[in-house]
Amino acid sequence: MGKNIHVTNHSQGGYQVKFSGSSKAYRRTETQREAIEIGRELARNQHSELVIHGRDGKIRQKNSYGNDPFPPKG
Repeated sequence: MGKNIHVTNHSQGGYQVKFSGSSKAYRRTETQREAIEIGRELARNQHSELVIHGRDGKIRQKNSYGNDPFPPKG
């Protein structure tokens, strides 16, 4: 499983896509929707988790695109 991918606010406006532990943005976008689309594609390719943060910086949503250790039954 790859590193988690985060979608957060960028300090200079817009949104950014970052890998966990990285100090630099992988990509910067104007809208959160664009950043989420980029992050989702990266997470699928890396078999990792996409973590979407709200404007307040708190985690708003998580999506796992890797080997989920606790898959739902059925």
